[in-house]
Amino acid sequence: MVDLAAIIIAVAFVVLVGYLVPMILQVKRTVGQSERLLIRLNHELPGLLKDVKGTNENLLALTDQAKLGIDRATIFLNAVGDVGETVSHVHQTVREKGGGLAVGVTSLLAGFKAATSTMKKRIHKEQKGGPSYGS
Repeated sequence: MVDLAAIIIAVAFVVLVGYLVPMILQVKRTVGQSERLLIRLNHELPGLLKDVKGTNENLLALTDQAKLGIDRATIFLNAVGDVGETVSHVHQTVREKGGGLAVGVTSLLAGFKAATSTMKKRIHKEQKGGPSYGS
């Protein structure tokens, strides 16, 4: 019985070793690849971090420039809005005053036309029949 137990233990040990050896070799390859990866990362990471830092600084500078541009555009657009309001006020004033001015000019022209018409009639009468002072 002891022999049978020893044989079972020996067979189990051989199966265990047969299973563990390929697994240990795979772990060894994985550790070697991990080591190469870490060496590569240690070599490349400082340059990548430097590039990221430079990109971040560029983004900050661009953001500051964009903010300045937006502030200037806001000031410019507010000024344009103020000019638009002024033009609107002037236009409204011209429309209000212009109506009265147009009536005044029209009245003046009508008076001038009436005066010239009267003068022409008198001149025409004087040329035909002499002076006419009472008409």
